[in-house]
Amino acid sequence: MKLLRIGAPGAERPAILDGEGRARDLSGIVDDIAGEALTPAGLDRIRAVDPVTLPLLEGRTGACVGRVGKFLCIGLNYADHAAESGMEPPAEPILFMKATSAICGPHDDLLIPQAAQKTDWEVELGVVIGRPGTCIAEADAMDHVAGYCAVNDVSERAFQAERGGQWVKGKSADTFGPLGPWLVTADEVPDPQSLSLWLEVDGHRHQDGSTATMIFGVRHLVHYVSGFMSLQPGDVISTGTPPGVGMGQDPKVFLKGGEVVRLGVEGLGEQRQRVRRA
Repeated sequence: MKLLRIGAPGAERPAILDGEGRARDLSGIVDDIAGEALTPAGLDRIRAVDPVTLPLLEGRTGACVGRVGKFLCIGLNYADHAAESGMEPPAEPILFMKATSAICGPHDDLLIPQAAQKTDWEVELGVVIGRPGTCIAEADAMDHVAGYCAVNDVSERAFQAERGGQWVKGKSADTFGPLGPWLVTADEVPDPQSLSLWLEVDGHRHQDGSTATMIFGVRHLVHYVSGFMSLQPGDVISTGTPPGVGMGQDPKVFLKGGEVVRLGVEGLGEQRQRVRRA
């Protein structure tokens, strides 16, 4: 299933794509693509409905997951990206948080903060949790995944690396976390470690990679993160980016405003953001 949310910011309605790619209103079945609706029982309830019996729904596409409790990110999780960053591949996953207030729709404008100097892009595979758990065994980890989505882990490198403290400062500005357009349920993504992902700025392709080159795969990441905190339905884990970020260019290239960013993950749809100064 391809699940999404349609409507103005803060007033999105849950939806499902029908066989012709049209959004159908799920609000009579679930209150949102969030929480209990993402559990195995919740997804089974959605799966039992024939989409063509539901009303059509049009409008803005919002973030594909609502009421996200935790927005977790993994740093330097592609060996080739670690190399372009001039850093050694980590011995275990680098884990940081991104503020949930950064979450926005996949086609919303990307707003550069007033004090920003080095705003960068990062296409990533997002993992959406469906079954809660703590200290999840690696062998059981995939049973806790509701589905997957595309993520742009937008980063202000000056805030991240030059202002002291943790990476969260460079990751959390409003609009720095586009999710979607769809949450694609796990049954439609048989191997999350064989997906291509790409990103373009003004038509120039900067990132063109594969999840096959992840240092730590989805199964290990779910297991690993759950050893430090409980995972709940609707939590999102953004799993790292392949090479080609602006910081890795020679010379470095950062977003200034006026650009159009396009990105996609195989089978999970595409995003398009117009960049402007806040």
